[in-house]
Amino acid sequence: MATTNHLQTPTKTPSNDKLSSSSRKHHQTTVSSSSQKSRFEAYNRLQSAAVAFGEKLPIPEIVAIGGQSDGKSSLLEALLGFRFNVREVEMGTRRPLILQMVHDPTAADPRCRFQEEDSEDYGSPIVLSSEIADTIKSRTEALLKKTRTAVSSKPIVMRAEYAHCPNLTIIDTPGFVLKAKKGEPESTPEEILSMVKSLASPPHRILVFLQQSSVEWCSSLWLDTIREIDPTFRRTLIVVSKFDNRLKEFTERWEVDRYLSASGYLGENTQPFFVALPKERTTVSNDEFRRQISQVDSDVIRHLKDNVKGGYDEEKYKSHIGFGCLRDYLEAELQKRYKEAAPATLALLEQRCSEVTAQLNIMDSKLQATSDVAHLRRSSMLFASSICNHVGALIDGAADPDPEQWGKTTEEEKSESGMTSWPGVMSGIKPPNSTLRLYGGAAFERVMHEFSCAAYSVKCPPVSREKVANIILAHAGRGGGRGITEAAAEIARAAAKSWLAPLLDTACERLAFVLKNLFDLAMEKNQHHHFDYGKSTGDMDGYVGFQAALRRSYNCFIEDLAKQCKQLVRHHLDSVTSPYSQVCYETDLSYGPGPNSTFRYQTSATSAYLELSDQENIPPENNNNNNKDQETTPGKLLKAAGEASMTVPETPSPDQPRDGSFVIKKEHGNIIEGGARKRHHRMHNNNNQVLSNVSQNGSQAGSTYSEICLSAAQHFARIREVLVERSVTSALNSGFLTPCRERLMVALGLELFAVNDEKFMDMFVAPGAIDILQNERQSLHKRQKILHSCLTEFKSVARSL
Repeated sequence: MATTNHLQTPTKTPSNDKLSSSSRKHHQTTVSSSSQKSRFEAYNRLQSAAVAFGEKLPIPEIVAIGGQSDGKSSLLEALLGFRFNVREVEMGTRRPLILQMVHDPTAADPRCRFQEEDSEDYGSPIVLSSEIADTIKSRTEALLKKTRTAVSSKPIVMRAEYAHCPNLTIIDTPGFVLKAKKGEPESTPEEILSMVKSLASPPHRILVFLQQSSVEWCSSLWLDTIREIDPTFRRTLIVVSKFDNRLKEFTERWEVDRYLSASGYLGENTQPFFVALPKERTTVSNDEFRRQISQVDSDVIRHLKDNVKGGYDEEKYKSHIGFGCLRDYLEAELQKRYKEAAPATLALLEQRCSEVTAQLNIMDSKLQATSDVAHLRRSSMLFASSICNHVGALIDGAADPDPEQWGKTTEEEKSESGMTSWPGVMSGIKPPNSTLRLYGGAAFERVMHEFSCAAYSVKCPPVSREKVANIILAHAGRGGGRGITEAAAEIARAAAKSWLAPLLDTACERLAFVLKNLFDLAMEKNQHHHFDYGKSTGDMDGYVGFQAALRRSYNCFIEDLAKQCKQLVRHHLDSVTSPYSQVCYETDLSYGPGPNSTFRYQTSATSAYLELSDQENIPPENNNNNNKDQETTPGKLLKAAGEASMTVPETPSPDQPRDGSFVIKKEHGNIIEGGARKRHHRMHNNNNQVLSNVSQNGSQAGSTYSEICLSAAQHFARIREVLVERSVTSALNSGFLTPCRERLMVALGLELFAVNDEKFMDMFVAPGAIDILQNERQSLHKRQKILHSCLTEFKSVARSL
């Protein structure tokens, strides 16, 4: 990493030849003052609490970043002052390691303890360095096996107390890799990169980026990654590791100075540190290891002075060469950050202590409420009432919660409801706004419009001559002159019952699905509006049994409405298809664009349904008949019907209706009715002649059969229009929406609250529920105790600033 004008410039140290003795004494006398040590200990305790309880606290921390084999593990060992073979366990590719180094002059040998998983407590001290590596390895493997992952961002926390380590906390992150190792998932490099970015992104963290000296700045693999995290290197310290490997390339002073300046790649205010550490991995004593570190620092400085012509710019670069300079700088910089952050940390701790205390009070209330039935009834009724109010608001129209997240398109509604198509409708129905994510009242209206589109796309099916003959023969035997008219009406009624009834059932199911989805949206709204103008809406968090019962009751209420609506619209269908209904004989209905046309009303109603979908990427309308998935609206169908109408000559052809009032046009194999309807004349022919006309093969027989089919199609269209425009729309609106607004709370209250106390408490005191609440309370109490302890420490730290 490199220092910038934002980071503290290190003071010049004595000659690195004397680093092992004089710098250590200097460190003990200047850095390890009582106030600095208490501040360091306070932050360490706070960091441990944050890891244990998952607290997100902006504690100043140092994060080591780099590729595998770039020297991060060797740097950690050098900072600790002893080796524990981090590289052999290869934990860098698995979990982060938080090293809390505590300078303790009385600790002649390192004392290392690991923080227990999911606890702020530390285990027993570990003396043997080999046990440290084994502990890191076993904890890593246990967690990855439990989570079934290749890497984990959950850190291991190790506290090391030693006379030869600084007061420093550093987070060692997994090393960047280009390719997964054998046996690892292929996604491991991406997972490591994502995790390291997440660990390095918080602005309160100082980044120490290590890169080998053999890598040129222009070809650095990971420098661009660091720029993504910290574009100006404002909080980044760049460390060139294995610097001794590069020394032999320098012969002239200008070569050394140009390399040390990193000119042109890191910016004018960014100055890297250059570090070399012992290469030998043989087992040596801790004293010998520290002596070797000091010796390598001395050898590097000596080489630059003696083996480079003209030496190097000592005044500018000496403070950035050698491990000792880097260690002192890191410790001083962290202490500086600790001091600067202390007031803000104190304020944040006071806030978190208040929040945890409030949570603890709520948990105490819940535990007390398990024996206070009256309190539970009051809170649960407030909660249910709030949910019902939110449901009503969503039906009336709302944009909260976010429709892009919680809304559904028409295709998503179809897929999730299991009703992917409308019965009997072969072509795709795409109502306006089908691609928008809607919920609540908007989604309800879209389904209603989609039903209208589906209904108007259903045509009267063709009828065989045998069926016509059976019907007209029966009417002929009863006498009278309306045989053809009655036959056509009966065919239309039967077709309407057969083809429209499934559409009505599907519409009810789709509308019920839209309303059922409102429960989750109401819960989400209630979560974000827990307090409405200072009035509590009832806190039911944690009461899973009650929330499940409330959801079940709500769904049952909607399902009951769906059943009732099915019966209601079936009643309307039975009414308009009854033999006693005059729908087929009404004369005020017309099917063309005339002044009294009900199709004119339909077209205007259709145009009132706004199309709000984004049409920019939709190609121009294709008039090819093979395009079956074009957007369908009743208005388009009716327009097509109007275009199909024409004036028929007074003298009909054998297959034309004899009254000259109605013609049809075939489109996609289906009949579309059209043309202005004149009053259908009654047939006054003798019944025997009618029977003859149906059975014989002449042109007159064809004319009679065609007239019956055309008349049936006309009657079917009339029944369909009356059903859709006059009956079903208002019936479904009043059958679904009105009860949701007016009767929902009453229905839920009767089912959930109109019961005895014993049955009511079954929703709250489920097996193990009290134990869960007590465990949560214990965890909160422990967190409160630790945070209050940290708060007390930081108050003392603040007084010493």
